[in-house]
Amino acid sequence: MTVSLAAGMILGFLLATAYGAAFHIIMGGPARQIILYIAAAWIGFAIGQLIGDWLDINVLNLGAIHLFAASLGAWIALLAARWLGVINTPDDAEN
Repeated sequence: MTVSLAAGMILGFLLATAYGAAFHIIMGGPARQIILYIAAAWIGFAIGQLIGDWLDINVLNLGAIHLFAASLGAWIALLAARWLGVINTPDDAEN
């Protein structure tokens, strides 16, 4: 059981990191934003996983990972991070 849980956590960490990196490649922006996107993907993936487990969403499970719910959470968090990052970017202000 603990080996399965550890493998699921590693897989989730890698998937969320890939989502954050892919989002940065697609949306562009300065290199420092990739940290924001990866952190948002990690948090969103974890929240999506918890919600998928709590609501017993069994769509596209991969072992212990609720892949659909976790991925949806990651992408929603990435869109929110992009939206908040654009609003709070000081580079857009005119001097």
